[in-house]
Amino acid sequence: MTIARVFPRQTSHTPNDSLAFTEPPGLFPPKVDQVHVSVAFTWDIPRAEELAREWERVAPVQIGGPALGMRGDEFTPGLYLKKGVTITSRGCPNRCWFCSVWKREGTLRELPIQDGWIVQDDNILATSKEHFEAVCEMLKRQPKRARFTGGLEPALLTRWHAERLVALKPETMWFACDTPEDEEPLHEAGKLMRDCGLSEKSHSLMCYVLIGYPKDTMDEAVRRLRFVRDAGFGPQAMLWRDNNGNANLEWKRFQRIWARPSIVFSKGR
Repeated sequence: MTIARVFPRQTSHTPNDSLAFTEPPGLFPPKVDQVHVSVAFTWDIPRAEELAREWERVAPVQIGGPALGMRGDEFTPGLYLKKGVTITSRGCPNRCWFCSVWKREGTLRELPIQDGWIVQDDNILATSKEHFEAVCEMLKRQPKRARFTGGLEPALLTRWHAERLVALKPETMWFACDTPEDEEPLHEAGKLMRDCGLSEKSHSLMCYVLIGYPKDTMDEAVRRLRFVRDAGFGPQAMLWRDNNGNANLEWKRFQRIWARPSIVFSKGR
């Protein structure tokens, strides 16, 4: 069966093969048996529904994805995420108020491990020792250095994990610092990674920092971002949005500043 996959926007993880689209079918649509419209963010649902109507003249359309609360199946490389991205587990044992993963995917389930070097698991450090070891073995045979982009939970990092991560020499390892309670575990995680041999000059340690949520202030957000930077991580401000994708304009400007490498890696500013 030939399937066209349609996405409401182009992101760094959107497939780029000949049957992946982000626009209506146009005058010369592909010959396909089905059209799958995949939507990851709730604020993209109107655009996804519009595209679904446009593609109905080409083939039967199915619309789904995380934004619609759909639980993920076993991961198929290259289908809804570009080649190189892999997901080896779904779900998370935490029940964070700002996150929909645990509501959609449940606590945690390990999947068959598929090849890829960009690991996009919800919380891979929550998987079993055997599973994490197998993922590391898979990453060793990939053509590119590993990238852990899903957000590593600092409180779950052990010396055993750190030793294996450092041995892989990943291009990037993204941790997460979403609340003040995450700060001490993040500080300890940075120390542990360096104790296991990661160079202090390495820019491979990165960290998502949630900002702009209800009752957050810019002064407090700056404090958290600087804390993350001083702990040895490159901070990346992640802007909280409501279910419609709305965010305050001033917070949007603030986030763009903290997306600049000259700010992220400078201790003097």
